[in-house]
This record gives sequence, structure tokens and C-alpha cells, in this order.
Amino acid sequence: MTAKKITIEPVTRIEGHARITIHLDSAGEVDKTYLHVDEFRGLEKFSEGRPYFEMPQITQRICGICPVSHHLAAAKSGDAILGATPPRPALLLRELLHMAQFVQSHGMHFFYLAGPDLVLGFDADPAVRNVFGLIDADPKLALKAVGLRRFGQQIIERLGGKRVHPNIAVPGGVNAPLSRVDRDAMAAEIDTQIEVALEGVALLKAWVEKHRDLAARFAAFPSSYMGMVDPQGRLALYDGEIRICDREGRRIEQFPPRDYLANVAEHVEPWSFLKFPFYRKQGWPQGAYRVGPLARLNVVAGVPTPLAQEEFQRFRQLGEGRPVEGSLFYHYARLIELIYALERIEELLSEPEILSTDIVAPGPARPGSRGIAAIEAPRGTLIHDYSVDENGLISRANLIVATGHNNWAMNRAVESVAKAFVRGPSVAEGMLNRVEAAVRCYDPCLSCSTHAIGRMPLEVVLLGADGRVRERIAR
Repeated sequence: MTAKKITIEPVTRIEGHARITIHLDSAGEVDKTYLHVDEFRGLEKFSEGRPYFEMPQITQRICGICPVSHHLAAAKSGDAILGATPPRPALLLRELLHMAQFVQSHGMHFFYLAGPDLVLGFDADPAVRNVFGLIDADPKLALKAVGLRRFGQQIIERLGGKRVHPNIAVPGGVNAPLSRVDRDAMAAEIDTQIEVALEGVALLKAWVEKHRDLAARFAAFPSSYMGMVDPQGRLALYDGEIRICDREGRRIEQFPPRDYLANVAEHVEPWSFLKFPFYRKQGWPQGAYRVGPLARLNVVAGVPTPLAQEEFQRFRQLGEGRPVEGSLFYHYARLIELIYALERIEELLSEPEILSTDIVAPGPARPGSRGIAAIEAPRGTLIHDYSVDENGLISRANLIVATGHNNWAMNRAVESVAKAFVRGPSVAEGMLNRVEAAVRCYDPCLSCSTHAIGRMPLEVVLLGADGRVRERIAR
């Protein structure tokens, strides 16, 4: 048998576009596997020259799945450019918006994107291995999942006027208060939605119990982990310091977001527009790490709300004193964060100051200043870094997006699963779906994560009426 290349294009049930190439050797065994991210946005470059206060609206247009994360990270960077601390009511409203996005994003991923593999099986017919198959299999649960996502989106809409690309966060605070009517409407649904999240946890844990060996070995590999923590070392999604732990779970670094360049560097490969961030002090590839739900729960000492903390303690038992390594456990961690987000929404809505109209601390941009901020997006740590000139216009922008942090891990995961399940010469569809499922564990958002590597090629081809090439211009 000669060597063979298998291409999976596109990778399904993710946000954005990617392909996987699996290279088999002459014996039909997997030799090498790559996750290629081909789409390109270039938002950093065309942000140059824009006023810094436009960035909360510009950057969230990168993506319709996680716009709130970019919206808030840009506003936090604007706070730093102003040198202003938003009033506490504004911070409460920002965090409420943030938790709502975690609800809609985590809920959608587990029930709509990952769920078909777990409920229907990796080898199920692709025609039914989707959200419609889930509806047929368990219509009541599917309807509850729709309601969960709606709940998160409606909070975003009540705060920011739209469910996608809201308009509320501005440098120095927010631009509108929360009404009592909207507050009460949000609070009325909390208990119902927490029950849905707990049903999701029960479903996931039942699947893990039934497939214990697969869950333990599926794309399981040692790595370092990164996530934000509060002053007590607990889970922090809106604000905190960035902590890096090694493969044994030991803390090796903790730093404020403004110091990210001293700790994070980026590697590039010619076969992907998505960079490979790594811990600078360990170098590439020894310094590669993971971010997102699994990583966050591997670096924190606890979760600040009661139900999520109880489930977190059960989660940590899986590692028997070490980090939980299996990529499928990203789904479990995601559901624990979903519970936390719902409990935190309940806490925020009970704050008397959340109805205050003291919501902005305005001030002129400091000439030549710089604003650096980080936030935990649903998919992992998100960093925005802007420099402005004497007129408050962006002179340089750098974004390190959650999915980028996980690039090394996703490539490691697809290769691990391909080597475990893909065998030639004939390749079953279910084998390839398992490789795709390794990517889904990380819930990548590829549209907001890509950057240029050097100069972007451009080619214009002029075809005649007969289909022949008449002229080709390239740069």
C-alpha cells in the first residue's frame, strides 16, 4: 500500500472553518495529523487609525458567537487608556453581560454541538447525528436546551439592545442602567435554568460512567494550563491575574494581564494562519499550554458559588491529585462553569447597586497611552492590547484569542485520536468523526483567532470565455 492523505473538510459543528489532514504511512498507520486554520480576518491591522472608544464595537464584529468577550475586553482596555476605574454598578452590569454569554455559549456547545456525539454515538448516521437527531431522541431536553440559550441571549439583549453585538460597555463604564422590570424578569428564570444545567451534568456523568475507559484516554495528554484567578485563587471569569500551572498542577507563574508579553510568546507554522502561543520562559514547544474550561478548573483552588463548587470537587477527584488530562472532560468542566455563571447571575441580580445610574467614569484619553486587558472568554483567556497616539487613535493593536492559546493542544488532540482510531486502507466515517470530536472538545472559535504570517499573498486570475487562463497577476 502506498502512503495516503485523508482530508476532513470542513470540520463540522464548530464556529469558523478548518480542515484536518491525516497522513498515513505505507502500512496504513497514521504518521502525522494537522489541523489547518485557513480563514483570515486581520482585524488588528485595520483597527489602526480608529478611535480607541470605537474598539468595543469594532472588535466584537470578529465573531457572532463570542462578541461579548471582545466587547468587554476592548472596554477594559479602554479603561486603562483613560486611566479610569468604572463605578461599581458598571462593573456589576459588565459581569452580568459576561455571565449571560457564558450561559448561551456553554449551553449551545454542550447541547447542540457536542451532544450529538455523546447522546447518539460517534458512529451514528451523520444525517441524524446533529441537533435534529437530539430533538428526536429527547424532545423535552432539547426544548429545555433551547430555553437555556434563549435565557442567556435575552439577558444580553436586555442589557445591550441586541442578542448579538450588544452596545453597552464603553471605556469608563457602561452606557445604560438596568431597569427594575428587566432585573426582575431575569431573576424569575434562574432556578429553572439551573435545573437544566444540572440535567446536562447528569447526562454527561452518565455517559462518562458508561464509557469510562474512552473518556480517560480520548485525547488525553500532559500539558501546562492557563487561566485567571481571583485573590483567593478561585475561578475568575471577568477579572483577575493570569496563572500558569505545570503538568503536575503546580503553579509556575502568576501575573497581571499587563505583563503578558513577559510571559507569552507566539510561534508560527506555515500550514496554518493560527499562531501557537507558549510560555516564554520555557520556550517552544516545551512551553505550550491549554486554556478554556478544563484548563481553568485545573489551575484554580475553587469556584466561588455553592453548586458549582460541589461539582468542582467531584471533578478534581478524577485527576487523583493531578490535573484532569482527557479532552472529553472539557465538556464536564464547561457544564460546571455553566452552573457557576447561572449562580453568579443570581448573585449579581440581588445586588442593590445593580440598578444604580452611577455607571460611567468619563475622561479624556491620555496621549500616547496603552491599554492592556484580559478576560476569560468561554473558550479561554482573551487578551486585548492597544496603543494610542496623541489624538486617541489606535497606533497598534494586538489580540491573543482563546482559540489561539489552544492551537497546540488541538493539533496534539487530533493526532492522538487519529493514531488511536484511524486505520487504513479503508476508513470508516465514524473514525473521522472521532478526530473531529477531538477539535469540538475545545469549542474553537476560528473566525476571531487568525492573524497574518508575514505578507498575505494575493493572486488575480483572468479567464477567457473558453475557461482558459488569459492573465495571472500575483503579489
